[in-house]
Formats: sequence, C-alpha cells, structure tokens
Amino acid sequence: MVTPENLSGETGAQREPKFDRDASTTAVDTAIVLLGAGVTAITHPLLYVKLLIQIGHEPLIPTVGTTMFGRKVLYLPGFFSYAQHIIRVDGKRGLFRGLSPRIMSSAISTMVRSKVKQAIPAEQVENVSNRDDLKTSLRKVVKETSHEMVIQCLSRIATHPFHVISVRCMAQFVGREIKYRGLFSCIANIFKEEGVGGFFAGVVPHVLGEVIFLWCCNLLAHVINTYAVDNNFSQAPAVRSYTKFVMGIAVSVLTYPFMLVADLMAVNNCGLVAGVPPNSPIFKSWVRCWAHLSHEGHLFRGSSFFFRRVPMKAMALTAE
Repeated sequence: MVTPENLSGETGAQREPKFDRDASTTAVDTAIVLLGAGVTAITHPLLYVKLLIQIGHEPLIPTVGTTMFGRKVLYLPGFFSYAQHIIRVDGKRGLFRGLSPRIMSSAISTMVRSKVKQAIPAEQVENVSNRDDLKTSLRKVVKETSHEMVIQCLSRIATHPFHVISVRCMAQFVGREIKYRGLFSCIANIFKEEGVGGFFAGVVPHVLGEVIFLWCCNLLAHVINTYAVDNNFSQAPAVRSYTKFVMGIAVSVLTYPFMLVADLMAVNNCGLVAGVPPNSPIFKSWVRCWAHLSHEGHLFRGSSFFFRRVPMKAMALTAE
C-alpha cells in the first residue's frame, strides 16, 4: 500500500508537479492583483485630492478660523470640501480620473515583485532571531533590507511610467484639458513629445525616497528592538511586531518631500496648465524643484487633508 511515508522512497519518487506549483503561485498572484485593484479604486479619490493639493491647485476660498489659543488663522478646505468641489465640476465619476493607469501600475508591481522573489528566493535571506548576537543580527537586517530594496527599486522603475500617466490625467483638472485620456493615447503623446525619458519624469526622487524610507525604517526598528525592548518583558514579542509599523509612519513623514517632488516633476513642463507658469515654475532638475519648495516653505504641501492653514508668506502677501 502506498503511504505518504513510503511514497517518496519509491523508484522515480513522485514529486509535486511543477505546473501545480505554478498554478498555485498564479492563483495567489491573481488574488493579490484583484485585491490591489479594489484597494486602489477605493483610495483613489483620496490620492486624487492629495495630488491636486500637491501641485498647488486651491480653487476654494480659505475660511477664517481660530487656533486653540484663540488666534485667528485662514484654513484651506479639507478633503471633503475639495471632493465635493470635484463632484460639482465633473460629477462623481470625476473622482476616479486617472484610476486605470494606477490599477495597471498596481498589477505590474505585483507581477514584478513575484518574479523577483522567484529569482531571489526568500529562503536565501536569513531571518533575524532573538538568539543572534548584535553583529549577526545587524548583518541579517542589512541582507533583508538589501533584498527588499532590489524588489522595491525594480518595481518602481517598472511601474513609474503608469504613475506619470496617472498624475498627468489627474492634473488636467486644473486647466480642464483633455490631452491625456485613454491609456494608449497617453503613451503615444508622451513618447512623441518627450521620448522615453518622459515616462520616467520624477523617477529619481521617487526611488531615492523609497530607498531611504526602507533603510531608515528597518534599521531604526532593529535598533529599538535590540536596545529598547527588554527580552524579560512579557509583551516583548508583541511590541517588536509593531515597531516597524510605527517606524514606518514616522519615517514616511520625513521622506514625504521626495514623493512631493516626484509628483511635481511628473507634471512639470509637460504641456498642461498645472505644470507651467504661473501655476508652477519650470524646473531643470528635481534638485531645483526641491530648493524652490524649501524656499517657499512648501516641502510638506499636501501631507495633510485637514486643518490646512494658509502659509505665512501667502498670508503676508494677502495682507499687503
């Protein structure tokens, strides 16, 4: 009788067919793609409003409010007011302008990550254990992070052209253009006017920001788990499991300017009203864009959806 124990010992031992493993992997990837598409669709209005705020489009009049100390300030409209404005102009479907390139980007990202993980199996990356000494654990963290960095960089480079298309589709709201409509017509327009380089506008700050985020998040989490969390503490495993999540929130605030500059460079001087004067200066490089935003105090523009105050410089100009 054939049993699980002697099955592997038979001549020409039977193994799990490769196509079964491939089918299983494909099914998982498909499920992830569908889930990613759903999440992307649900969160798109949020990112749409964020993008319009990032490029400096403020169509609604600020309102007068007071701080907790009683000082009067001007508040810019929050997410809900901005979303209602988009609905009044374009209808509810207008909230999903630029969605299809983002869904395509999400699907390609999932496939690229899957292929890279197959090419560089996770088994080759050692997991950090509490039994490791400091030098060994740090070496493992560096190896883990390097593996994640390769996956993230390849994924970003592969999907950035669709990010550029999505950003430009959304930025058309400012000037009411129809230059970027269908996916294929967008690809044709960008290639005709800017060449291959147009698909990678803003890719450097985007990749750089994600690499810095990844390394800072993983190294800070490792330092805190190693030095700040006592192994004798009964809840140490639970605390360690949340450390990277908390560090991710903190580090994302510091790396936000990279994402802002990347989005602005994707729109800058592309033929849309949102990317040319007077709405935006024309930048020769992302470094110039960063310097301009830093000088104007706008490096964190769009990082918040609520309680957005009018910048002090703008208030001073208004007063004059």
